[in-house]
This record gives sequence, structure tokens and C-alpha cells, in this order.
Amino acid sequence: MTSYLQNLESRFLRYVQINTQSDETSSSVPSTAIQLDLLRLLVTELEELGTTDVVLTDYGCVMATIPATIEHKVPTVAFLAHVDTAPAFNGNGVKPIIHRGYNGQEIILPDDKTQIINFENSPQLAQKIGEDIVTASGTTLLGADDKAGIAIIMTMADYLLRNPHIPHGNIRVCFTPDEEIGRGVVNLELDDLRADVAYTLDGGTKGEVTYETFSADKASIKITGISAHPGYAQGQLVNALSLACNLVNLLPQESDTPETTSGREGFMHLYSISGTAAYAELHFILRDFELEGLAAYGNKLKEACHAVQQGEPRAQIEYEITPQYRNMRYWLEKDMKPVELALQAIDQAIIKPIVQPVRGGTDGSGLTEKGLPTPNLFTGMQNLHGPLEWISLQDMAAATEVCVNLVQLWTKEK
Repeated sequence: MTSYLQNLESRFLRYVQINTQSDETSSSVPSTAIQLDLLRLLVTELEELGTTDVVLTDYGCVMATIPATIEHKVPTVAFLAHVDTAPAFNGNGVKPIIHRGYNGQEIILPDDKTQIINFENSPQLAQKIGEDIVTASGTTLLGADDKAGIAIIMTMADYLLRNPHIPHGNIRVCFTPDEEIGRGVVNLELDDLRADVAYTLDGGTKGEVTYETFSADKASIKITGISAHPGYAQGQLVNALSLACNLVNLLPQESDTPETTSGREGFMHLYSISGTAAYAELHFILRDFELEGLAAYGNKLKEACHAVQQGEPRAQIEYEITPQYRNMRYWLEKDMKPVELALQAIDQAIIKPIVQPVRGGTDGSGLTEKGLPTPNLFTGMQNLHGPLEWISLQDMAAATEVCVNLVQLWTKEK
């Protein structure tokens, strides 16, 4: 595991300093041109490593092959990570800091000393004493989600290509854009990926394997009111913003929200509201592990829209619910071999396997639904999408070791 650390460190620090935030409001592919900065760099690095079939597709995915070192045919395994970082917090100007041999004290981030990582907001940190912890500087996210996954896959590729005595079949590498806005594999063609099984490197705690995700929908509500001069608006003004507030007040406040749920509970999350007295928009994400629960959240939104519409018939209220991804369990539970081998690879690395649902989604959700089984593996990243994000380099090295174990295990399968 120690042999991976220097490679992981240099790659990870290089990648996180490239701003790659995606943009939900953009219709381009990728949604932001800055993602191409990292995608093109990865093309160059893959070519330098000696991978074959390196390509940047017109839909923004980088793909490459690590050629087989054995002659008999075995399943082709793909490893995926996404290049974009979340638009929820500043991702520009990331200054990664390595806290070597972490001493167990709280970590005060230098560019905003109010940002402090400690055991209270990061319980996993207590298990990382003596390890090398990477953080941002306090004013940006770190981008371990998912540049840790990229660094792990690239380090695995480098190691395997330098050690051709390690037996493995063809391995496909794939880096996707726009995962954070739900478009990571929307355009990806399985015929281009050419894999029999895949794994995303987009998980958290060391030892974690995920084969169950949320099912997810996105909802948008548009309210058109009637504008009037506020000084003479009596009986005329229909305030779209007031109606938006009324609608939100009809929804659960003490339950069914991200801040009030955990475990296997779903939620409905109002993440954007904007507009004027004449027109307002509300945007929600709906999440549940079961389709019945997901549909129930959609119905709650529809009922709230109907109630507000009945209360003010002069307004125009439109709502739209768009499917995003579905719980990969619905497909993977029919064939658990990809999960079983992942757990075996983790066990071989002398790591305690952890199987638990992820309260989110991955590119694997979409790929599994398309017909390519794609569980999610850990990277070690913690406190995602904000200034307190951090990761242990030793956890990344453990994930690299698991990937190397995994490709060898697949040589025993037909």
C-alpha cells in the first residue's frame, strides 16, 4: 500500500487544483467547458502511461484500455470516476493542504479560521491519527468527490502497466463529466465502454461497497402571477413569490427534509427558489430508496400545487417531475457476483468490508439501469460538497489495493 502513496498524492493534488464545477443550468455537453481541462489532461496522462484506445468522446467521456496480461478470455472490468465537482460550493482556486501524520487535534483551515474540522463534524477523523489528511484551505471545497476516484484509477493503471506479471483481463478506464448534476452517463454508450462489469470509485468510508442507492426524481414548479404597481395593486396583484411561500409552507417542515432524515429515510429538498412578484420558480430533488416512497413525494408536491392553485385561481401554476436515476439494487440483487468479488477484494486487503446503502446516487445507478452492473467502491472522501471536505491518502491507497485485487479475482470468472 505504501508504494501507491507518492503517486496518489501527486496526482490528487494536481487534479483538485483544476476547477471542474458542473452547471445544471447549462445545456452544453459537458455542461461547463472547464471540465475539458481535466479531461484533456487525463487523455495525455493515459497515453503517457501506455494505455490503448484512448479517446475523448464527443459527449465528454474519456475512455482507455489497460490490455490484458492473460490469454484466456475473462470478463472485461471497467472502472469509472467523474471529473466534475459539485456546484453547491466554491470550487475555484482550490489550495490543497496535507496534514502529515495527523495528530488528533482539530484542523483549523487557514484561509477561513471559522472553518474547523474536528471529531464532532467528522467522526471518521478519530480513526485517522497518524495518517496523511488532505483538506482545502477554508474557502473552497476540496474536490475529493470525485478526483480521489480519478487518482485511484490512474494509480491503479500505472501500477498494473508497470507490473505486467499481475494477471488480469482487459480493463476499461472511463472518466465522465456532469455526474453531480445527474448527467454523468446519460449519453454514455455501452458499446463504447465495452465492459462486462463496472465499478465506480465514488464512495466514502474505507471498506465501503454500495449496491443500493436512492431512486431520484427532479421537480420544477413555475408560478406565474399578475404584476401591478404596488401603490395601486389592491385587488389586482397576484404575487408569485407569496404563492411560492404558501406552497412551501404546505410541505413537511419537521420531517421528510435532508436535515431531518437519515438511514433509509427519503426526503424532498427545495434547493432553489427565485423570481419576482410576477413569476417564480421552485426546484426540488426527491429521494427515496423505494419507488413507492418516491412517487409519494411527487404526489405531495402535486397536492400542494393544486391547493395553492385553488386558493388563487388567477395564478398559473405548472409542475414537472423528471426521473433522474433508480436504485441499482433492483438490478444488482439479481446477480450479486460483482458485489461478492468486491467484498472479497476488500477482505484480501485486510480491511473490514462495509455494505450499506448510499444516500445519493452514482454514475453506477444509470449504468446498472442500462444493463451494466456497476457497484460503487470507497475512496475515503468525507464531508463532501463543502469547505470541510477531507480525505486520507492512506484510505486512497487502500482503495487502489482493492482495485488491483479485484481485477485479479475476475480472472477466475468466465
